[in-house]
Amino acid sequence: MARAGGITNAVNVGIAVQADWENREFISHISLNVRRLFEFLVQFEATTKSKLASLNEKLDMLERRLELLEVQVSTASANPSLFT
Repeated sequence: MARAGGITNAVNVGIAVQADWENREFISHISLNVRRLFEFLVQFEATTKSKLASLNEKLDMLERRLELLEVQVSTASANPSLFT
């Protein structure tokens, strides 16, 4: 009878080891996916900042051109004789 108890204990230990191994593997997959997500977010942030900076420069240039056109229109409106 002692032998049967030993086998049961060994089976229980084997099941526990298998469960522990599966848990560690699951945690490893989770860690890897979190790392990949973090790397994606870092890359996304860098790309987004670059694109936003480029768009900001273009917007600044358009704003300056608009201001120049507004001055030209107001000058032309104030002095219509310049165009006759």
